[in-house]
Amino acid sequence: MLRVPHVTNYLSEHFADDAFGTLAGYERYGGYKAARQAITGMAPSEVVALVKESGLQGRGGAGFLAGLKWSFMPAETDKPKYLVCNADESEPGSFKDRILLERAPHLLLEGILIGAWATGASKTFLYIRGEYAFPAAQLERAIAEAYDKGYLGKRVMRSGFSHDVVLHRGAGAYICGEETGLLESLEGKKGQPRKKPPFPAQYGAFGMPSTVNNVETFCHVPHIVAKGSDWFRAFGTEKSPGTTIFGVSGHAVRLGLYELPLGTPLEEIVYRHAGGVPEGRRVKGVIPGGVSMPILPADQLDVPMANEFLRERKTMLGTGGIMVMDDTTCMVRAACVITYFFRDESCGQCTQCREGTGWLNKIVNRIERGAGVPEDLDVLIDVAGKMEGQTICAFADAAAWPVQGLLRHFRADFEQHVHERKCPFPESFQL
Repeated sequence: MLRVPHVTNYLSEHFADDAFGTLAGYERYGGYKAARQAITGMAPSEVVALVKESGLQGRGGAGFLAGLKWSFMPAETDKPKYLVCNADESEPGSFKDRILLERAPHLLLEGILIGAWATGASKTFLYIRGEYAFPAAQLERAIAEAYDKGYLGKRVMRSGFSHDVVLHRGAGAYICGEETGLLESLEGKKGQPRKKPPFPAQYGAFGMPSTVNNVETFCHVPHIVAKGSDWFRAFGTEKSPGTTIFGVSGHAVRLGLYELPLGTPLEEIVYRHAGGVPEGRRVKGVIPGGVSMPILPADQLDVPMANEFLRERKTMLGTGGIMVMDDTTCMVRAACVITYFFRDESCGQCTQCREGTGWLNKIVNRIERGAGVPEDLDVLIDVAGKMEGQTICAFADAAAWPVQGLLRHFRADFEQHVHERKCPFPESFQL
């Protein structure tokens, strides 16, 4: 059952205030009151239970329940426990975490502080994408402010709880957005995903029990603590509660970020909030959640933007990065760009991924330049099928899904290229 009330903007309602990014500005809007409420008035297990009851799903793409993940952290251990914040936002089409880092760094730090109290973590490693120079500078300033005010460090808020935050810059590798690849990179090793088990809760950063969440996930937590799980569940759908920030890019009139309840129909986001496509063009297809999610054709945009509905259309919410393509777009050229990205970003650890991403890119490039044959389309489907579900992490799946989606809905574009031996869309973007 859908429960989509009026639009709420509790994550972003204060972004227009330039001072919101500072500690003084954040405190003016009630900043750190939720953390104080948790640390001084709630047992760690109560905080975990509250987040679990809220149904908050991780906003990094996988959609795993945040409270359940927190509950995996061992309660009794002689080892230090760590939180890891994944700010390595490298999914093409996703840029929501960047704005949260730039304009609401203390909201993130407060969420981290509450998560640390709930899990007993003594330190957080905040791993940020290397290209995010300005967001990193904003975080450095906010972390320093939090230490000066006693919100971080020894005896947080004059309690018996202590917590440190360490900012770590990545070096621009998409694979480090995968949580175990991130952990390897954090430790100074090559960014390659680990085999699981053991899971990070047992053996995480530097071999210690660790919990990994992304930026937006932590940013929801102070609101849940302050207002309760029932309040959070009043937004979104029964299975996917709350709001999320959708980033709209591509051929739309009003590009940008829109905080809306989960379950908002994709067509409402594209046509009402983003203003549709410009110059009287028609929508041809929309990628709903970042470039790794299978595309949807124009006649399927009535789908509610929540995983339980998107899976019925053989796609997923991913990071909520909505990429709009109008009717000038050549889907073969789109496939060339997407497969090049995944070929370039594969860590090479698994044969199916290392070789499969290369083959996908080679075949679609051949079709694009007019040298393809009809059998190439079946080979693409075959290669993608042999990649999916066969590797250590989900990177190979993420590389296969876009190709499968493009051929499922726009096979005619590929067939035209093969038969005409040239691109039949002269107005499409140039490679």
